Amino acid sequence: MGIARLGMVASAAAVLAAGIAWADAPKTIIYVSPNPLGVNEFLKMGKTGTNAIAKKFGAKSRTYEATDPTTRKQDVEAAVRDGADIVVMLGFEFGDIVGEAAAKNPKVQFLIVDQCIDKPPPNVHCAVFREYEASFLAGAEAALTSKTGMVGAIGALDIPFLHRYTDAFEDGAKAARPDIKIAQKLWVGGDNPFSDPVRAGQQAEAMVAAGADRIYAATAGGNGGIFKVAKDKGALAIGVDVNQCPQAPGAVLDNMEKKVDNVLGLAVDGIAAGNQPPLVAYGLKEGGLTLEGLGADPAASKCEIAKFPEAIAKAKEIAADIESGKIKLSDPL
Repeated sequence: MGIARLGMVASAAAVLAAGIAWADAPKTIIYVSPNPLGVNEFLKMGKTGTNAIAKKFGAKSRTYEATDPTTRKQDVEAAVRDGADIVVMLGFEFGDIVGEAAAKNPKVQFLIVDQCIDKPPPNVHCAVFREYEASFLAGAEAALTSKTGMVGAIGALDIPFLHRYTDAFEDGAKAARPDIKIAQKLWVGGDNPFSDPVRAGQQAEAMVAAGADRIYAATAGGNGGIFKVAKDKGALAIGVDVNQCPQAPGAVLDNMEKKVDNVLGLAVDGIAAGNQPPLVAYGLKEGGLTLEGLGADPAASKCEIAKFPEAIAKAKEIAADIESGKIKLSDPL
């Protein structure tokens, strides 16, 4: 979930060929968050990763916290004015911003994490995730721990990207336990599908009523609603992006986590070396994704998976087979 990290410093020729503005290493790295960090652990990983890789290079690091489309654009422009050699952005919100900024500032390198743009120019680098790998493992854990013999997935919106979560979860459940029943896939929808805990909770109630006792919650801000229903009904949910177990003790089995800080470090290493491709997808093997159950101390995570050591052992076997290529997964996207 590890391959060797890319070399930190390239030859002068390679650096010049990449159009990088420094001699052999970045001097300033600025992270632009799409929203205030607040208690958002996912966005905080962007700051943590930026600070860590800047320290590694002996560079300065700063974080700008945007609040809306206007301030996102302004903050990216400010990062360039303030001398950033690399501007780091996290999330789909920068899709319409990064291309324009990169075209105007060809000597500045731009790294966008968890999103990419069409035909990125030479100074734009995209770091994305193979979400379906960890989602497959989440499905395996759900099936192996289910008491009712039924599991299901709830997504925010029925779009191709989210099928990387929901479809892969179902595939993993069936692979780990062929007799498992899969509840009908449900979607939050509505006017605010990614931040509607009420509608997400209603979908969870319907899924539990149908017999599911393990629910994959891929609804972003709606997950809290699913966790509440899971706790009230004696079911368990699986969260996404960060460790959500402390958010709802006793209600969350495990989490499909995106290790933004790890991926950011790998990508900046590649940019500084002058050999980072325009688009790189990170999965289990590269340390871009994980589950708490795969960690050294699942109990410390406050996730319920710690109570199921046999399921953890099986999940680790499956993860190793995915990393080695023994298990080949197709991308639902």
